[in-house]
Amino acid sequence: MMRPLVAGFLLTALVPLAALAAEESVQALLAAGFAVVGIVPSPAGPGLFLQKGDKLFACFVAETPTSPDLSTRYCKPVH
Repeated sequence: MMRPLVAGFLLTALVPLAALAAEESVQALLAAGFAVVGIVPSPAGPGLFLQKGDKLFACFVAETPTSPDLSTRYCKPVH
């Protein structure tokens, strides 16, 4: 199950991260045109795969019981 996911990572083109450089709420990224195309559990926090056009990003989410929303800890392009 992970092999197709890894293969998808390797086939995606390099893209600039200007839109994902700062911590942003998941809601803000969805409003900016990103779509959630996959999720994975991770020791770094829940992982989301976000796609915009033909570009794929792996993002890790931070959440606490007192946080008002889910925010990305960081996002990286998938190459």
